[in-house]
Amino acid sequence: MMTYPMSVGRNFDEILRVIDALQTCDANKIATPADWRPGDEVIIPPSVSDAAAADLFPQGWTTHRPYLRTVKL
Repeated sequence: MMTYPMSVGRNFDEILRVIDALQTCDANKIATPADWRPGDEVIIPPSVSDAAAADLFPQGWTTHRPYLRTVKL
């Protein structure tokens, strides 16, 4: 839900981006960073083990920190 005064403009592109991000997160057990667009890298949440990630993302991923792994879908 997005709530803010009617006097503030809406960015329809951002609403579509959020819908794309929500659908992608739900379908792939991932998280999306701020300003994510389809085709950008996504985040593998820490709740997904490396073993589970290997099954979900056989193409591999990049580990930036022990708690931050990214992958291109």
